[in-house]
Amino acid sequence: MAKQPDEHDRFTDDLIGLDPHDPEAKEFAEHLDRMEREHPGYTVEGYLAGVQDFAESANRTTGHRRLIAVLVVGLILLGVVLSVWFALGDIIVLIF
Repeated sequence: MAKQPDEHDRFTDDLIGLDPHDPEAKEFAEHLDRMEREHPGYTVEGYLAGVQDFAESANRTTGHRRLIAVLVVGLILLGVVLSVWFALGDIIVLIF
């Protein structure tokens, strides 16, 4: 049975010379993990993982990037609300 490498074993070569207990080195290892992580894009789990990655990265940002992320989410929600509104309108017209 193969042993699953943990985060520190995976990036040992990339973190040579860095203190493993340093917060910046840990953040760098987390960054490398996010960059190398692959999610299947054709499944619901893959889509949800992509949304989770977007939310986590939006929470880490500040300033204009956070504003743009909030604007993108707001536009997506506006599109969903408008789609539901028009669909409900069509359903009501068909029923009555």
